[in-house]
Amino acid sequence: MDYKYIEQLLERYWLCETTLEEEKILRTFFSQENVPVSLLPYKDLFTYEVADVATNRLGEDFDRKMLELTGESTVKARTISLNQRLRPLFKAAAIVAIILTLGNAMQVALNQPDPNTNIADGTQVEEMKKGESVAIADTMRQDSMKITEAPFIK
Repeated sequence: MDYKYIEQLLERYWLCETTLEEEKILRTFFSQENVPVSLLPYKDLFTYEVADVATNRLGEDFDRKMLELTGESTVKARTISLNQRLRPLFKAAAIVAIILTLGNAMQVALNQPDPNTNIADGTQVEEMKKGESVAIADTMRQDSMKITEAPFIK
């Protein structure tokens, strides 16, 4: 009998050029009873996978035995609500809000003028006028709605 096709497939197999279908043909060929003597050394290579699966199979009670050895019980799946999933995001947002609020408070506290100094000309005043503040650091003496010449451009 001529086994040139099988020999060609073997050559392609050693060069890693076979397809999955061709490898299946090789496994099928070598799993039969009558294999030529010249190809007999390759039989174990292609039948090992079939024999190994049959002998190295885990028993049905393997999981139970392993759980007994580790002392763990069966773990049930829990459902996680959307609120629980977003809780870390809420915490991060709260921390950012607190930091920004504290930073703003510190900036306002550090930028407040001395109550005994007049902002416009720098002279001392006895009493700070109480009232609604439009802007803390507003030192403009002109009406901003009028179009005037810019004071810094000459």
